[in-house]
Amino acid sequence: MRRKEIAKKADQWKDLYRRKTPEEMEEELPHGPVLYYNEIVIDHCTNPRNVGEMADADGYALVGDPSCGDSMQLWIKVDSNRISNVKFKSTGCAGAVATSSMMTVIATGKSIEDAKRITDDDVVAALRGVTRQNGECSLSGITALREAIRNYERTCLQEADK
Repeated sequence: MRRKEIAKKADQWKDLYRRKTPEEMEEELPHGPVLYYNEIVIDHCTNPRNVGEMADADGYALVGDPSCGDSMQLWIKVDSNRISNVKFKSTGCAGAVATSSMMTVIATGKSIEDAKRITDDDVVAALRGVTRQNGECSLSGITALREAIRNYERTCLQEADK
């Protein structure tokens, strides 16, 4: 009996390379739904709104997080002190694209002052949540929006001084 146990242990490494049956594979899968992104986040990631560049932008920002590789460019068009158009280009995870997309939807049509008050929490609430892993890097859209507004305001001040 002892000899069989030793032989079995010696052959256990082979199990690492053995193909599992479909039944064995199914047993290893988690039961119940495993949802990392909700439907709204998935929609904004796979069909992002307001993607692209804007040649006649009134404000521009480039922000990024070198630690995770995310970067975002944002353009705003302002008419009568309201953001009439927002465009963005983003490199990053699904959460970064989705939050940037939602931010553009929220900001479009807002006055400059109202747009300055948009927070990360507003974007997360509109998306009905984002995963914890997405944290700070996926919320660069608000930072980019504020920088683009600052760029717009500086440009307006410079033109007023001329």
